[in-house]
Amino acid sequence: MKMIKLKIDGKIVIAQEGTTILNAALKAGINIPNLCYMKMEEIGFENNCASCRLCVVEAKGMKRLIPSCTTPVSYGMEITTNSVNVMNKRRVILELLLSDHPKDCLTCGKNGCCQLQKIAMDFGLREIRFEGKESKHYKEKSVAITKDISKCIMCRRCEKMCEDIQSCSILTGMGRGFGMVVNTAFNRNLSDTKCTFCGQCVAVCPVGALYETDNNFKLTEDITNENKKVIVQMAPAVRVSLGELYGLPQGVNITKKIVAGLRKLKFDAVFDTNFAADVTIMEETTELRHRLNEYLNGNKEVKLPLFTSCCPSWVRFVELNYPQLVENLSSTKSPQQIFGALSKEIWAKKMGIPKEDLVCVSIMPCVSKKYEASREEFSENGIFDVDYSITTRELSRVFHQHNINIPSLEDSEFDTPMGESTGAAEIFGRSGGVLEASVRTLYELETNGKLENLDFNEMRGFEEVRVVNVNVENKVNLRLAVVHGLDAARKLIEKILSGEESFHAIEVMACKGGCIGGGGQPYHNGDFSVIKKRYEALQNLDYEKDIRMSHENQSVKDLYENDLDEPYFGELAHKLLHVKYLRK
Repeated sequence: MKMIKLKIDGKIVIAQEGTTILNAALKAGINIPNLCYMKMEEIGFENNCASCRLCVVEAKGMKRLIPSCTTPVSYGMEITTNSVNVMNKRRVILELLLSDHPKDCLTCGKNGCCQLQKIAMDFGLREIRFEGKESKHYKEKSVAITKDISKCIMCRRCEKMCEDIQSCSILTGMGRGFGMVVNTAFNRNLSDTKCTFCGQCVAVCPVGALYETDNNFKLTEDITNENKKVIVQMAPAVRVSLGELYGLPQGVNITKKIVAGLRKLKFDAVFDTNFAADVTIMEETTELRHRLNEYLNGNKEVKLPLFTSCCPSWVRFVELNYPQLVENLSSTKSPQQIFGALSKEIWAKKMGIPKEDLVCVSIMPCVSKKYEASREEFSENGIFDVDYSITTRELSRVFHQHNINIPSLEDSEFDTPMGESTGAAEIFGRSGGVLEASVRTLYELETNGKLENLDFNEMRGFEEVRVVNVNVENKVNLRLAVVHGLDAARKLIEKILSGEESFHAIEVMACKGGCIGGGGQPYHNGDFSVIKKRYEALQNLDYEKDIRMSHENQSVKDLYENDLDEPYFGELAHKLLHVKYLRK
């Protein structure tokens, strides 16, 4: 690749041909403010529509300022990013953006995380010289995502993510001129579209036009209600990301400090979603074995490949786009829902707590888990398995509200028995983890032997589709696939439907990297290295565990022996831990 030599603010910079001025400057440690631009090379995501114009710079020999996010470098170019002319132009652009922006920063869903707010602070804006009509739009509060289009700045990040990475195309530029915003067609509610509630639009929106629907006030009400028993479960991806919101290095595991913080919030019990993940493996793996045996015995009506069903955005994607494949989804509930069902139907009875008085809260890296918890399939007589979910970001806000400084706390352990888990459960939070955990157990159950190497490295990584062949001691040669991102999933499904590809089982996670890159995680602002560090941290937790296979979890063994009988085929196991998804 040809290298280009240029000057930026008097500093000699060497950049590859085709690199934009903005990227060349950022790599050289020269900051240029921007709002609409975002690039994540690892997943092929780039938004460079040059709509905000905050990144304009001066180029020697050119009369007009140029947008650095779309202008490629050229040899001998001399760029100035901070001249008086440039700074005045940026200030005017900021004032114009703010003149048509709601002034409710104190109650905004992204207060403190808003990039427009940060840039305004950096420029020291204390007054806006421009006054005029402000755009007004209906504010929609769905169970998972709140859409406040009045705050849209037309950066189009959400549109690009929804269309290119998730292939849902729910959001698009609507209207003309002053009234143009990114919105749903005909201003429909998100719940009335094919939105999967993955929350990736929330993750990339630089302002408060899209944010997670907050359940913090409801949580505070429940915890202080003496007539309720409130328990909490925490997903694996949360423990390796929450520390970022306290200035800790990315990927640091602070599980025991989070548990200590949750105890300070006065939860009646603090449990681990990882316990339910181990149960999920027992159920889903047994289901896969059953389908495989039926198929190998000549039953061609068996639905293969078996799709994992832990990701609610993926489940909704199938229901809305490929209803003919709904029966390919595993009937096994997700770990979140399995935990809720076990806690209300078994744990509550043993503790003498009426299940209508038990509130089950989940802490998830995911916006879509809010939607999943609200699905009618996961309720009986108006009592839901999980009452509501809060995101990693929401949990941080709750801790701050209660003046709980997580890094300073003494370590604390989960309650038992639903706090005990294996390494297989730890990797549920990263792409490939569910299938890898399942294969570990399937191999030993199918062969009655010992699996010496537990690491299926072919399932790991960040390629959008990873195809793996696993030979189970010549009993069955499994063809498996790991997919992350809904556009990648759509492409693979089309190949399956056309007969071009065939598999026995497929793991799909809607978010890039898996749950570690979920829509409810601390904002990474396009820095994919953050997701990689979370990925590595979860894998290290797996390595550190003495027990790394779900079927060796003693608490899980006791659960089946004392309550559920056997995985999948047990009457109570099937009733509590499985669900039939309906074609939408």
